[in-house]
Amino acid sequence: MKQTLKVSFPGGKKVDVTAGDFHVQTDQCVKAGGEASAPEPFDLFLSSLASCAGIYALNFCQSRNLPTDGLSLDMDWERDDKPPFSARVHYRLTLPKDFPDKYRSSILKAVDLCTVKRYLHNPPEFTL
Repeated sequence: MKQTLKVSFPGGKKVDVTAGDFHVQTDQCVKAGGEASAPEPFDLFLSSLASCAGIYALNFCQSRNLPTDGLSLDMDWERDDKPPFSARVHYRLTLPKDFPDKYRSSILKAVDLCTVKRYLHNPPEFTL
């Protein structure tokens, strides 16, 4: 399967991406010369990790008709910005009040199946 994304440069430090029918805007923070008018690209990377884990939790509940009211996920990202770069991701999944105990370990396993995370374990080849 091949997916092509189109990158454009609308001005300043903004870099936008068209992915299918969607247009994603990015900008740099003021300190980096941008206007902080949109998320920075790295924030989108982190968002993809968090939202991927979140959709796996949501799909788990919805496929079993389990309650989702009160379901939430927080993600902490800790990184070392000096080589060799290293990072740590920590998810905190909050389950609904009446979430059945028998599904607690299973929903954690489901969140761990996140596709974005799996590609980090087997990173793509980059060419230019």
